[in-house]
Amino acid sequence: MLTKAAGLAAVGLLAFTTAQPSEANTLSNQPGRAAAGSAPYFVMTDITREEFVVKLTKPGTIEHARELVNGQTTDRPHLAARIIKRTAVYNPRWSYHINPDTTEFFDQHIEVCDATIPYVDEAGDPFLPGLVWCDWSSRLTREVPAT
Repeated sequence: MLTKAAGLAAVGLLAFTTAQPSEANTLSNQPGRAAAGSAPYFVMTDITREEFVVKLTKPGTIEHARELVNGQTTDRPHLAARIIKRTAVYNPRWSYHINPDTTEFFDQHIEVCDATIPYVDEAGDPFLPGLVWCDWSSRLTREVPAT
């Protein structure tokens, strides 16, 4: 019964879109805000203490991310999104990046999509079905400007 419920929940997560917007050229490691009109980038970490850069494009998600980074809220601190299995220019250390149009924040999520930053390199069915990732220990640490 639990397996069926998890499977149904995973299928529900597949509703994330798969559009792949264009990438930014590079990022600086200095804290701050992205230039007006450009998509902002944020650094996230998890229990491994590795860092991973995420690009956000949805206004509500961007606002919530800034509230988290600035300490204005602690609600929904973790990230969930669909991964794209190729390196992004703003995140060259990793063999994947997230689709910014699918990013959401959460308090609790199903277990089938939980993985730490380094472990996501192994993603693919049956691990992270539908390439949906929801790192239960993820948190944003800062916003970085696009250069």
